[in-house]
Amino acid sequence: MELCRIVISELWEQQIIYLREVGGERTFPIVIGLFEAVSIDRRVKGLRTPRPLTHDLVTNVIESMGGELEHIYIHDLRDHTYYAKLMIRRDGELIEVDSRPSDAIAIAVTLGVPIYVEEHVLEQSLSSD
Repeated sequence: MELCRIVISELWEQQIIYLREVGGERTFPIVIGLFEAVSIDRRVKGLRTPRPLTHDLVTNVIESMGGELEHIYIHDLRDHTYYAKLMIRRDGELIEVDSRPSDAIAIAVTLGVPIYVEEHVLEQSLSSD
């Protein structure tokens, strides 16, 4: 999947990002918070901050501990809530770290790693529209 659209509204607390299937036509929205939406938007636009923000901190911790984020994946959808994991390779071992999708996507955009979505999650999200 790839991030294809960010909708930021100052009028609403909830923001929306859209993921699109690479090489396909399926897209689906994920509702996220304003901080995460702005963080993702800043990364897409290549805007830097003078000091590390939370998503920068996480990427710095992963790298400082000798890890490398291979990809993120959204693996479940329950009660209109998506669940994601950071997939970190360290010393040959693949470590799964639980994450909110918005944070995982912000980190994936920062590091330029792939975003994967389980097929059943994509099908569920499309059937609930």
